Amino acid sequence: MTTKIRAMRLILGDQLNPDHSWYRRVDNRVAYVMMEIRQETDYVRHHIQKVLAFFAAMRAFADHLRRQGHRVLYLTLDDPANTQRLPENLRRFLQETGARRFEYQLPDEYRLDLQLRDFCSGLDMESAVADTEHFLTDRGAVADFFAGKKQFLQESFYRHLRRKHNVLMDGKKPAGGRWNFDADNRASFSGEMAVPDILDFRNDVKSLRRMLGRAGVETIGRLAGDTLPWPVNRSQARELLHHFIGHGLSRFGTYQDAMAAGQPVLFHSRLSFALNVKLLHPREVIDAAVEVFEREPERHSLNQVEGFVRQVLGWREYMRGVYWAEMPDYEHFNHFGHERALPAWYWSGVTRMRCLAEAIGQSLDLAYAHHIQRLMITGNFALLAGVHPDAVDAWYLGVYIDAVQWVEITNTRGMSQYADGGRVATKPYVATAKYIRRMSDYCRHCPYDPESRHGASACPFNSLYWHFYERHRAKLAGNPRTGMMVRIWDRFSTDEQRNILQQADAILKKIEDL
Repeated sequence: MTTKIRAMRLILGDQLNPDHSWYRRVDNRVAYVMMEIRQETDYVRHHIQKVLAFFAAMRAFADHLRRQGHRVLYLTLDDPANTQRLPENLRRFLQETGARRFEYQLPDEYRLDLQLRDFCSGLDMESAVADTEHFLTDRGAVADFFAGKKQFLQESFYRHLRRKHNVLMDGKKPAGGRWNFDADNRASFSGEMAVPDILDFRNDVKSLRRMLGRAGVETIGRLAGDTLPWPVNRSQARELLHHFIGHGLSRFGTYQDAMAAGQPVLFHSRLSFALNVKLLHPREVIDAAVEVFEREPERHSLNQVEGFVRQVLGWREYMRGVYWAEMPDYEHFNHFGHERALPAWYWSGVTRMRCLAEAIGQSLDLAYAHHIQRLMITGNFALLAGVHPDAVDAWYLGVYIDAVQWVEITNTRGMSQYADGGRVATKPYVATAKYIRRMSDYCRHCPYDPESRHGASACPFNSLYWHFYERHRAKLAGNPRTGMMVRIWDRFSTDEQRNILQQADAILKKIEDL
């Protein structure tokens, strides 16, 4: 006789934490529910590798739970009974199983949090919510830490977490006597040393890809062949972590801001997807980096390790806290009132601007770009051009494999586009071609001249930069971080200002043909 199910537990696609307390005891009266639904594949157009990676990882996790003896109800995208909506599918499962209790883990996205709270409010049975047991802070940590303050300063929150979790500390002081090694971590890369091989996995996704095609799921980007290079299970995620610790970490800090054509990864970890679906825990990632620093400080210097720890313990936890402090208002912020459409070549990578062609082409090929490519190439151009933050959000949320809204929107609408008016960043991250040339080799062999502000071959970044400062001078002049640039602009001759602004206006009119 089949054991009756008394409780049903929902596992979302980014809740693949095998060490969650839910799974410590096998109970045949508890059924775990997972589902592939169009609600999630269609709310933006996602990269083909992103959809495949989520579904492959979900299926692998379901298999893992079954091997542990747990009962798993897994609804595939092509199941005829799939309503393609979370609430409707849950109601059907509850009715069919006869479960009298529904449980779920806290979603990391506001829309799902709201949807599940609404769903539970309409149930005639007990319901409960559990923490994901993943993050080192709770949802309200940033709001509580900065209560009563107008701006959230990441550096303050980062130092607080370093102390609280005793990470890279020497008693009450930071290891090495400094909290921040950013000044040591701004080197460009000119091929002066070998770059680690990229660790790719060969996960067969042929049947998954065919299913998406039959279902008519619209995706962006490319995947060469039918094998997915991303980790889709705990073992692969740990292998990627160990690969980075052994081969990339020793140079990570120094070159974390560097960009080079044909080198999409350099010394970066590519761990964000595994972290964001919770195959890896941030503490184990941090501990792995700190442990190798303590064991081999001559090889893994403090600036390398602190730079990496800052990304995981500092920025990742901070951005999640900002998200829950500011949603749902955050997704409507548009500080500069930008309205322009995103150029069509963001979806194809076909542009003569080599930096953008490289960064976008890489994103479409790999579903990946590191933080400076996102911030100072694609994001920089969109902000200078005045693209509406909604359009920028949709692109970033769709194109990157690690993009879930809690981390995407705070980085895009906040850090990249300054649409939140300074809640996350202390200034807009805009730059001319001078920065791009210093931090990359993209300007080589580019038809645009990085030295020129106007003229037929002038780099678009140069005139757009000053155009941005002129049209938003009322909002930028009073900021200590940007007011200096307004004053520099004011020292240009009238003729030079006119030529620059005319150049920028011409570029914006022909933006689709750059």
